Amino acid sequence: MCWPFGRRLRAVEHATVQSHYSASFSREMGCTEPEWLGWLPAAIGVHAWTQTTNAVDVAIQADAQTTGRLRITWRVGEPRVIALARIPRLLVDFVFEGLDDAQRYQFMRRFDLYMQRGGG
Repeated sequence: MCWPFGRRLRAVEHATVQSHYSASFSREMGCTEPEWLGWLPAAIGVHAWTQTTNAVDVAIQADAQTTGRLRITWRVGEPRVIALARIPRLLVDFVFEGLDDAQRYQFMRRFDLYMQRGGG
């Protein structure tokens, strides 16, 4: 990702993601469902996907062939309350099928970088 004049963004140069992704795991996302749904297409990228109520099925492709699938499900959780601040919570489950560690990492690296939001 670059500035309009072509220089790489420092945030992207130093962005880190976890080094391993299990075949299934859960996360808490600090966002509303409409925000999540707005970010999801860019995070999934070029992979074919279909959405049902509170779920997405993604066909993850490598070398022009479908090598596996990812099912993402979510539900709205109670907001996290810190003093007077109320932070929305989305409880998200990821389940991969037919993908090895490297393929899961490759998909999730992009996904995580797109889902990252500003922070202090």
